[in-house]
Amino acid sequence: MTSIVKSVLGFSAPAMLAAVVATGAQVERESPPAAAAADPRVGLKPGFTDAGVAARNLELVVAVPKPEGFFDPKAPGGEPMPPEREPEEEEKEEKENEPATKKEDPAEEARRSSFLNFANSDLAFSRDRLFVGNFHGFNTYNIEDPTTPQHMVSVVCPGGQGDVSVLGNLLFMSVEQTRGRLDCGVQGVNEPASAERFRGIRIFDISDVRAPKQVAAVQTCRGSHTHTLVTDPDDEGNIYLYGSGTSSVRSAEELAECSGLKPDEDPKTALFSIDVIQVPVKAPEKARIVNRPRIFADEASGAIAGLWKGGDHGPGTQKTSETNQCHDVTVFPEIGLAAGACSGNGILLDISDPVHPKRLDQVVDKSFAYWHSATFNHDGSKVIFTDEWGGGMRPRCRETDPREWGANAIFDIVDRKMHFRSYYKPAAPQSELENCVAHNGSIIPVPGRDIMVQAWYQGGISVFDFTDSANPVEIAFFDRGPISSTQLVLAGHWSAYWNNGFIYGSEIGRGVDVLRLTASEYLSQNEIDAAALIQSNEVNTQRQQKVAWPVSPVVSRAYLDQLARGKSVAPERAKAVRTALDRADSQELGALAAQLERDGAAASGLDATRLQSLAATLKGLAAKPR
Repeated sequence: MTSIVKSVLGFSAPAMLAAVVATGAQVERESPPAAAAADPRVGLKPGFTDAGVAARNLELVVAVPKPEGFFDPKAPGGEPMPPEREPEEEEKEEKENEPATKKEDPAEEARRSSFLNFANSDLAFSRDRLFVGNFHGFNTYNIEDPTTPQHMVSVVCPGGQGDVSVLGNLLFMSVEQTRGRLDCGVQGVNEPASAERFRGIRIFDISDVRAPKQVAAVQTCRGSHTHTLVTDPDDEGNIYLYGSGTSSVRSAEELAECSGLKPDEDPKTALFSIDVIQVPVKAPEKARIVNRPRIFADEASGAIAGLWKGGDHGPGTQKTSETNQCHDVTVFPEIGLAAGACSGNGILLDISDPVHPKRLDQVVDKSFAYWHSATFNHDGSKVIFTDEWGGGMRPRCRETDPREWGANAIFDIVDRKMHFRSYYKPAAPQSELENCVAHNGSIIPVPGRDIMVQAWYQGGISVFDFTDSANPVEIAFFDRGPISSTQLVLAGHWSAYWNNGFIYGSEIGRGVDVLRLTASEYLSQNEIDAAALIQSNEVNTQRQQKVAWPVSPVVSRAYLDQLARGKSVAPERAKAVRTALDRADSQELGALAAQLERDGAAASGLDATRLQSLAATLKGLAAKPR
């Protein structure tokens, strides 16, 4: 491991930040390394506005508090979580709450979810606008200057969990709770079945960003916990949404044709599928469900409940949820792939026809409790799945917790099949007062490397390199102490996403954090600057796009830094390249490009790729008119 890490990142294993790596298909549980005890994230001071902070290679630029109306004045930091129960009690409740048998009780749901009523959720970006989802609605900020975000408007529209995405002048929001209303009212719905209730995906016209208008509300049988924007280059007149419902199935009395029965009792059950929603771009009010694909079906028999049946994998393994839903689907339309984190399985889909996604592969993991989300690397040759063990509401990063539980699983994609390589989880143990588990993140577009920033609830934000997918390494972090010194209050980062040179963190209880990377032995300023060259008009993290770096001196310098860090380029060659870049001498750059091409042809693996990429960038610079 040490030699592999050194060749990829260019620093020795003992010098690594608290890296958490578990490789190989059969992994023994580890205890946190001794270095974890000295990690500055351990033992941070509790507090709502004055919690202790630990950061390394990440700088907090500004912390933006929640606006009025999006927190409870009596408990601005949130309500304490109820005590965790014994496994036997939780198992009994799970059986009682199975979708096929659970009866909706709006009053009971309201009581159980009250601590989430004002929780911040997911983020979306459109040009210089930031949209922050919340269980109570959403907020919009002007981020033309990311160092001083300006609140523009709040939209009160309860229903949870409020995940948002945006495309053009349309904003989409997921609604799952039984308190959601068609009219966005705050009074909820008390009746078990009501025409006033809304559970599904709302569509807002944001042509006037300060006065959003709801133009459609697509009802679904299980509501929408999350959704994913899908575009089809052959169908520019429509946007498609993959809706993922994870809650109970509503009654047919409230929404026709909804059934929560098991497949052998009702083959038209609303379980074991996702919703495909078509949204006409010029007439979004006509949005409708056009398919409920059975993406979990057994290939041989056609049985729709064809994947993981639920339960553990043997003694000492995790109890994994049944695969009857997806929590998140991440799409990569340019390569025709999607990755579904689907409760009991991770699945790979062909979405060349977005209305009819087809399963290509599926994986299961004995350490995963609940497959939660997925992220491709920048070219779609790898995928990371997260495990939300404990549902995000419990402390699952304690010193006694297995390191591969509640972690990431990293897979290489070869010939459209997934191959497991390793787990990743930050090494710093968190306390009993901090809900912590793997959650939402995104790729940082550093050329020549695979780097991800990720939220871990009250485990903070972690940035890690998985260029070597078998040996992920943490390179930066930001963390706060718990909100309370006596009780677990739900808080921490729901999402942490890169957008146009900055990292934005959606903090459940506190607001929004804006951060930036700082140069270190793990990441040079040239690499950070090269990533910042990628400027996106819209960012919906579950809809990934290919990255193409411009021909720029800073991109050349980023590749050169990587090669020098790994001692993969001769010092005299590196010096010559830097001198030629400083001079902007076309003749020198062209000659060096030819030399580096020959070097690349003689090298192998990642060194060869980086040498060839550097040569191509220098050649492009040499061809530019002076």
